[in-house]
Amino acid sequence: MKAYLRSARIAPKKANIIAKMVRGMPVGEAVTLLQRTHKKAARMVETLIQSAVANARHNDKQHPSDLVIKSIIVNQSIGYARGVPMARGRIRSMTKFCSHIDLALGIADGKLEKTSKKAPAAPKKASQKPVAQVKESPAKTAPVLSSESSESSSSSAS
Repeated sequence: MKAYLRSARIAPKKANIIAKMVRGMPVGEAVTLLQRTHKKAARMVETLIQSAVANARHNDKQHPSDLVIKSIIVNQSIGYARGVPMARGRIRSMTKFCSHIDLALGIADGKLEKTSKKAPAAPKKASQKPVAQVKESPAKTAPVLSSESSESSSSSAS
């Protein structure tokens, strides 16, 4: 249930904007959203999703309505070196970036695993209390040192 797009001629920043829009969405909603988006990256991601759905339907016998976009990763590919003419016959170099886009689909029931990972966050708060106590003790000694130095500087000035 994966699909890859290699060396797509679009900048990774532009493709990543569209990837953030559809990450975690059901496939049907993502395709309708991408059809209404007026961007070049939206067309690329839309065809990539359709390819991944076809892979899931043919290879794993999955129904498209059960699929969710589990992960979509945009990485930078090789850049084309181009030149722009400048004054006095010189050339300013310019790099045209390309992207690698990796898409993985999952079944909609996978959301239960994500919620179970959030439960262990509560014990971390208990471990933060001793850290706050340690930070307070050096702060109490710092003003004492600064007040002694200010007294010695005021006595030397008079």
